[in-house]
Amino acid sequence: MYTDYHLHTYYSDDSDYPMEQLVQDAIAMGLDEICITDHVDYGIKGDWEDTSTVYHPEEKAGRPVMNVKYPAYHAEIRAMQQKYAGQIVLREGMEFGVQVRTIPQYRKLFAAYPFDFIILSCHQVEDKEFWTQDFQRGRSQEEYNQRYYREILQVIQQYKDYSVLGHLDLIARYDQAGPYPFEKIRDMVSEILRQAIRDGKGLEVNTSCHRYGLKDLTPSRDILRLYRDLGGTILTIGSDAHKPEHLAAYGKETMEELKEMGFEAICTFEKMKPVFHKL
Repeated sequence: MYTDYHLHTYYSDDSDYPMEQLVQDAIAMGLDEICITDHVDYGIKGDWEDTSTVYHPEEKAGRPVMNVKYPAYHAEIRAMQQKYAGQIVLREGMEFGVQVRTIPQYRKLFAAYPFDFIILSCHQVEDKEFWTQDFQRGRSQEEYNQRYYREILQVIQQYKDYSVLGHLDLIARYDQAGPYPFEKIRDMVSEILRQAIRDGKGLEVNTSCHRYGLKDLTPSRDILRLYRDLGGTILTIGSDAHKPEHLAAYGKETMEELKEMGFEAICTFEKMKPVFHKL
């Protein structure tokens, strides 16, 4: 099974990739199944006031960053599913950048659409971005790592409408102090993974680690092995594509490495239920 389960189109504020071009590119590459997972980040981004199902990319020009334009997004995915039926399986998903205080907004959004798959990510804490160093500023490396993982744990203790935890150690990508010892976060990561496993949730392996020049996988091999040892079996692979050149990058290599680690399958999702495919 050749899949990519983390894909962004021009419905995300940081991508200009037309949805139909992405679908056509995936077919040309021989992908069996994909899931579109555009961004929603309540707390730092607003919703579109216009609920029209017509979407024009130029609407983004000169405007503040916004969440997905939901009715248009849903309608275009449905149109692509019909147009390319028999050529590729296309699932409807989103990437939810959840913070504890924004949980009620995600519950409302999840109830409004028939999602197949939801990535739960932590992109901000206290509405502060990692990539700008706003979140890390004024904190020690220990303090911002502990605060990051504590936010994720608190979110998943309360919020269950998701499929996998996205790029679980994202904070490492933006840690200017260098790699933080895994032993110092092992206990908290164990709590997160145990909670996810109890809830029937999985982990995403995000292959963008290669294009960011990271020396480890995302999440790290330590986290993946810990998830395996705790009994976790639900894994998806996603490129986190924002451009054509990102699509499905390093997907096959990642499957081989997961197999070497002792994982037996990767998953796709339909109506929020995992489907296992042997590696």
